[in-house]
Amino acid sequence: MPEKIGIAVHAKSGPGVLHQLTGVMAQHGGDISSVDILESRPPESRIYFEIELPDEPSKLVADLEALAIVSKVNVVKSLGKIYGKRIIIIGGGAQVGQVAIGAISEADRHNIRGEHISVDTIPLVGEQALADAVRAVPNLPRARALVLAGSLMGGDIHEAVMEVRAQGLLVISLNMAGSVPDAADLVVTDPVQAGVMAVMAVADTAKFNIQRLTRRVF
Repeated sequence: MPEKIGIAVHAKSGPGVLHQLTGVMAQHGGDISSVDILESRPPESRIYFEIELPDEPSKLVADLEALAIVSKVNVVKSLGKIYGKRIIIIGGGAQVGQVAIGAISEADRHNIRGEHISVDTIPLVGEQALADAVRAVPNLPRARALVLAGSLMGGDIHEAVMEVRAQGLLVISLNMAGSVPDAADLVVTDPVQAGVMAVMAVADTAKFNIQRLTRRVF
């Protein structure tokens, strides 16, 4: 199976740039899994691709650099290779911090054994802000689990949790007031333990399987 690599392209800004770049990649049999415009400040843009190639990337790089719009091409390790799976923690500042302590400590234990798990946090308040943040998580590259850390969450946040779970995202909630715990895959009272269990649930180096739990509230 071809290894996924990252390609960072410095190109002129303007319409049709992506069309030209992806056209060259298609000619080389490249299977693009993600595209991110890292910077777009005329006259130049910086665009990052993750791609699987059937052959060595040197010929693709040469053909990309031959384009008039391209000034530089760098082949790098994919973000999945470096940062791996992502745990997203959203909620109140104090609770987010405690969940992060557990998640980071547990991720360190698995990363030493060859895993690649990173932890992202964002403290937020307000029903709409939290609901919007929850709905945005499936759009984040490599996001595998969401931990909702707060004292009270319900309403539209509950609906947002149901929507992202339907898309395959694992959702863990602290044992809080409101209806969100009823919507989550797993409810954990201790925030540090919630962070630990989130990492264990996504780590290939862990034997923990959330589907085998006989209860969902801890």
